[in-house]
Amino acid sequence: MGAHLYVRAPLLPSSPMSAHSGRFFVLITISIIHLVNGLDSETLIEFKDSLINGQKLTTWIATNTPCNNDTANWEGLLCANGTVRGIKLERKALEGNIDTNILSRLSSLVSISFNNNNLKGVFPDFGMLDGMQEIFLSNNRFASEIPANAFKGLKWLEKLDLANNRLIGQIPASLTRLPKLKELMLQGNEFEGEIPKFVQGKLTVANFANNHFRGHIPEGLQHLPASQFAGNELCGTPLGECKKKVTSITTIISIALAVVTAVSAVIFAVTILSRRRHHEIPAQVLNLNTRKEGIASPHKGNKTEVSMNLTFLADDEERFDFADLLKSPAAILGSGMFGSSYQTAVAGRKVMVVKRFKQMNNVGKEEFHEHMKRLSRLRHPNIQPIVAFYYRKDEKLLVSNFADNISLAFHLHGNQSDEVQSLNWPTRLKIIKGAVRGLHNLYINLPSLIVPHGHLKSSNVLLTKNYNPLLTDYGLVPVTNQEHARDLMMAYKSPEYNQLGRISKRTDIWCLGIMILEIMTGKIPANALHQSKENDIDHTDDFISSVTEQEFNIDMFDKEMTGFDKSNEGEMIKLLKIGLSCCEKDVKKRMDIKQVLERIEDVREKDGAEEDFQSTYSSEPDK
Repeated sequence: MGAHLYVRAPLLPSSPMSAHSGRFFVLITISIIHLVNGLDSETLIEFKDSLINGQKLTTWIATNTPCNNDTANWEGLLCANGTVRGIKLERKALEGNIDTNILSRLSSLVSISFNNNNLKGVFPDFGMLDGMQEIFLSNNRFASEIPANAFKGLKWLEKLDLANNRLIGQIPASLTRLPKLKELMLQGNEFEGEIPKFVQGKLTVANFANNHFRGHIPEGLQHLPASQFAGNELCGTPLGECKKKVTSITTIISIALAVVTAVSAVIFAVTILSRRRHHEIPAQVLNLNTRKEGIASPHKGNKTEVSMNLTFLADDEERFDFADLLKSPAAILGSGMFGSSYQTAVAGRKVMVVKRFKQMNNVGKEEFHEHMKRLSRLRHPNIQPIVAFYYRKDEKLLVSNFADNISLAFHLHGNQSDEVQSLNWPTRLKIIKGAVRGLHNLYINLPSLIVPHGHLKSSNVLLTKNYNPLLTDYGLVPVTNQEHARDLMMAYKSPEYNQLGRISKRTDIWCLGIMILEIMTGKIPANALHQSKENDIDHTDDFISSVTEQEFNIDMFDKEMTGFDKSNEGEMIKLLKIGLSCCEKDVKKRMDIKQVLERIEDVREKDGAEEDFQSTYSSEPDK
């Protein structure tokens, strides 16, 4: 409850009481400042206590006032005239949620920044902070839908940054009605639906990349660069022209193959992989009429003798043809600028994954066939084999077996509503060691490739039933359009590429280091799971800095990780430091794959443990 204080203006100098009144006014002003400071102090201490690990804010103590005129006595505060104007607590590993009920009592507060923390839970009701001008919450773990009125009444808000969380649903209506909003960062979330119109006309800066937006870009946003809309299903200026829509109420995905002359989709609901999204994903049967290319519609009696067969690379795999694949029910696993993945039960028998690549259109047939056969000769328990492929000038498909536990990214960053099993410390160590062994095998067997993997990230580490890691999307740099590779693949986001314009044999090591930090801290590096055409070096620098700036102790690890205590701390810190060494900016100082493998193999589950690794971590055969 705020106090309203009224002070009479000082008397005019001609008044005999003016000198005394002037002194009295100064005293009253000082008293007001002290009173406000006291109220702010109590409020801030209460806010500190509302955080799960607010004890990290060691300078926030009631015996010292938060502000001394324009100087802050407590870390992370911005002060003016003895009052708290802003709170800036970035990269502090803070957890919990933002209690706007408490912050609303800070009458002078106009700016808050909690970037790069671990805040999560129900999205805060910022409408209570009616004087707010800036809100920065990027790189946290908010994963809910934003209520429609969450920003109602923020008539002074100019800047809002919610990038790289896991927010879902549509852009709330209250956000589109803010009269002074100039900067809006929403990239790297899971927003869906159409991008709405904003009442103030044109945003000066905005980013909607790497979400699930679809439809036409509003006129008031068409002045923004195309990269700010990448990774969605959008059209119109500054992207390509909108094609005529195919009317279908329930369709959310179609495998639009260029080899067909007509496609008609019949939608049915399936429950498989319902945990993969925040809602059940309908699957789709594609009934094709491709007589021009040699495949008749499944509903027609006659079938031509010519068919477009898949090229199988594994002799021991059950065969099926292209028509079987296209007639099977499919559910989306993931979609990005580099490609889209679908789960399908071929002819009702075996579950497979089909990945359609969009950026290989200039690769010749002989070159593509030869490279795929080369990749098929790889044999390692931590490398996912390519079962079959399909080539056409404007269409490339890779087929592989489905992994029961999806991917490492899914288990690190899946929403709690997905009922995702959290990975414990022994399992994470097993996954990292397996991934490094698989990467080492790629270096041995693909020596001519500058980067044997090229796109190493947590979403490209699949997990079997027994959590055995399988590297996927490896060795694709030679068959990917180079003008797109630098925008889409992780190797091209490395320091050496951003600084020198080239990649090297140690570029995969940098990607591995990022992934090790991710698996140990639970934090998601910006744009690592989504492709975009933005320069990401500053984002990854922030991610690495958020780790190095913390004190090396057990508190810095992912709070969702179980299976460890003080007896594991030394080995866990050892692994984290290996990850940081892999992230060495100077490529000449960075370790090579042999050095990384040796150091990784030396990490044990517990400090001083003389474990037999082969017996402890050998996976049971995946059935």
